[in-house]
Amino acid sequence: MSGKVVITGLGTVNPVGNSVAETWDNLLAGKSGIDRVKAFEPEQWDLKCHIAGEVTGIDPAEILGKKEARRLDRFSQMALLAANQAMEQSGLVPEGEDRYEVGTLVGTGIGGANTLVDQSYAVRERGARRVNPFTVPMLMPNAGSGIISIKFNAWGPSFATVSACASAADAIGVAMDIIRSGRAKAMITGGSEAAIIPVCLAGFEQAHALNTDSNENPKLASMPFDRDRSGFVLSEGSGILILEDEDFARERGANIIAELAGYGAATDGHHITAPEPEGRGATRAVSTALKNAHLNIDDVAHINAHGTSTVMNDKMESLVINRLFNSAGNRVPVTSTKSMSGHLGGAAGALEAVVSVKTVESGWIPPTINYDTPDPECDIEVVAPHARELGSGAVLSNSFGFGGHNSCLAFRTYGG
Repeated sequence: MSGKVVITGLGTVNPVGNSVAETWDNLLAGKSGIDRVKAFEPEQWDLKCHIAGEVTGIDPAEILGKKEARRLDRFSQMALLAANQAMEQSGLVPEGEDRYEVGTLVGTGIGGANTLVDQSYAVRERGARRVNPFTVPMLMPNAGSGIISIKFNAWGPSFATVSACASAADAIGVAMDIIRSGRAKAMITGGSEAAIIPVCLAGFEQAHALNTDSNENPKLASMPFDRDRSGFVLSEGSGILILEDEDFARERGANIIAELAGYGAATDGHHITAPEPEGRGATRAVSTALKNAHLNIDDVAHINAHGTSTVMNDKMESLVINRLFNSAGNRVPVTSTKSMSGHLGGAAGALEAVVSVKTVESGWIPPTINYDTPDPECDIEVVAPHARELGSGAVLSNSFGFGGHNSCLAFRTYGG
């Protein structure tokens, strides 16, 4: 094995688009996928927040079949839909002994939240015999990895990462490590989340994390790094990448899109929800990713920021970027695609990894929309209001989560 880990397939369903091509076109155009919640009536639950980033225009039963779709929680349905796209692009078909060389690793922050809530209601209101017999396999966080493994005959390492909003980035980074270690030749990896339900909105709302001021203007609600930001927008979706050992991919004639060059992770050890104000854990995660990828500071051409549109996160992340990059005089261009997609929770790092790969492949950086009034405490080079050419260099993708989890992925052009 060469040691290089390459990307051969991408897939996504998210509020901005139900394919990579649709997502990419809409992001470059600055089109938001945030709207009024359609899954339920927020007023019925006394919610102050009436908006979210929902996945619309898909019928899992139409694609997966009614029987299979009925036995999967929404987060697993979306993971499988994204995996279908990624596997089709990659042309990877595990056969014979190679089935043990292909693994699955799909992160999620919550797992089958819809199933847990629905079946809790069923047992309380109608009794134990009315509970779905598939309840446990539907709600378990590893269901996304498991169903993808079954669907595609991927019999290698298969499990899930759960590290809040860093879950998907950690899944992708650990999947890379598995390939580098020789324990697999390819990994189907990413993340999926489906938590737009009243209890989750209420929980984030009570924690004062959500934007509750933009019900009349949903498209303007997510404003990372803007002085007037007031909270994130909860979203759902999935992103899947096909990672392969370089030699394995070349031997089978795969089209290589980009290289996953590095991964870093560190923990704040500070607070269960609030980021450590000085960003020490985030700084360590980014610097570790650079070291792991054998990159210098001036090799980085762009950062896809975690950029949640919360006061504390954006301030902390800006501090980290300034500490590592801008002090050397290189104001690296930064964007937050959460301005359009909202925050996909445990799947955020997967969608943003897909976007980062497209940035490397196309040479274009999507804009950060709704960035109208720069915040002096977020003194970074925000790409706004339009897309910008990438230039030469690597792309970093940051993901930070409740619990103090910090992760960073490094992508670059594949050099052959």
